[in-house]
Amino acid sequence: MKIAPYTLTATEAVQAIASGRLSSVDLVKSCLAQIADTDASINAWAYLDPESALAQAAECDRIRKAGLGTGPLHGLPVGLKDVIDTRDMPTQRGTDIFKDRQPDKDARLVERLRESGAVIMGKTVTTELAFVHANDTRNPHNPEHSPGGSSSGSAAAVAACHVPLAIGTQTNGSVIRPASFCGTFGFKPTRGVISRAGVLKTSDSLDQVGCFGRSLEDVALLTDALAGYDQADSCSFARPRPQMRAGAQAEAPVAPDLVWFNLPFYDRLSPDAHEGMEAVLDVLGPRITRMAAADTLANLVAVQARIHEYEICQHQAAVFDANFEDLSRELQLIVARGRKISEAEYTDALAVKASAQTFFDELFVEFDAIIAPCATGEAPKFGSGTGDPIFCTLWTLAGLPCVSLPLLVGDNNLPIGVQLIGPIEKDDRLLRTARWLQLHLAQAT
Repeated sequence: MKIAPYTLTATEAVQAIASGRLSSVDLVKSCLAQIADTDASINAWAYLDPESALAQAAECDRIRKAGLGTGPLHGLPVGLKDVIDTRDMPTQRGTDIFKDRQPDKDARLVERLRESGAVIMGKTVTTELAFVHANDTRNPHNPEHSPGGSSSGSAAAVAACHVPLAIGTQTNGSVIRPASFCGTFGFKPTRGVISRAGVLKTSDSLDQVGCFGRSLEDVALLTDALAGYDQADSCSFARPRPQMRAGAQAEAPVAPDLVWFNLPFYDRLSPDAHEGMEAVLDVLGPRITRMAAADTLANLVAVQARIHEYEICQHQAAVFDANFEDLSRELQLIVARGRKISEAEYTDALAVKASAQTFFDELFVEFDAIIAPCATGEAPKFGSGTGDPIFCTLWTLAGLPCVSLPLLVGDNNLPIGVQLIGPIEKDDRLLRTARWLQLHLAQAT
């Protein structure tokens, strides 16, 4: 039976294109047909340009047939969260305030995508200014449920096989949580691995770029293509980046040591998510250390909120001043809180953030990774928000690499992800541990 090209993982598709067994045009046509068949019930796309995508794909095929150099993503269609600037497509940031906004240059990560040979399919739906106000995107597994946010469309597009890869952003839980709800792999690398230049700035201290794919190797492949130093990004670093795909393919030399924190907000887990996580921990047995968490660790949730709310009010002050009445009620309340945070309170919060980073640095001397839920359970009902990000907050605050693995299924037959968190700039080691976890759990079932 012939496999429809849109169902291929990114790794499978790039190999098929490189070998000549599949053309980029045929892959893009297959993805566009899948979008036409399913997106009316999902609403993953804020902007789609089929003509441009096919033209890009045809150029990829011409280059390959001519024997010219090709990049690691050659001919692969990719979706971009609609907070990432593109010179040939509007970037509307999930709000009518920026309706028809057309940037005059690409974000640095888009430049890297083009250099890697990717086909930019279009822009995926985001929540309002990548914050809390939900949009019209629905979960491909059940349209009566949310896909999560704020990278709603990116997660939904990959889960629905509209594209094999998509890019999102995370300031709290906006990659890991939607990946969990939509049953995809989600990877947020160490803060600074991927440039944020040309990406909507909501919090310079917290904003990070992440990836969605249908396999662990897929998200590693995309991250490798995007990674690199950029002096235009304040958190970018010149040190060598970890080799993500090598990590995702590597065998762990020994069984890793994992830690589970008993945090007070773990009582927010739904019964099925709690049961599923406990079953995973039982299988891991002696590889798991259960550790009581100090109150100061749980208090980091409030620290993240203080930094986020203060900084978005600074970065987007002109937008909020000119368009306050056009903001959602949720965002109006956040802006009102953020404007009341003093500079001294903000400075104190940054100091606590630095202390948290030091704590985790010391923790990972002893452990390979932290294991945690991605979210409180299955995706919430559509119209009731995009889900609680609290199981992502601590790690995002510290800039740690995180990966969501679609390993569990809840009572409503919806996906539930398991999260692994690793040490700063050891993303390859985290992906190696994630591969080990997948294989270990598969062998145990």
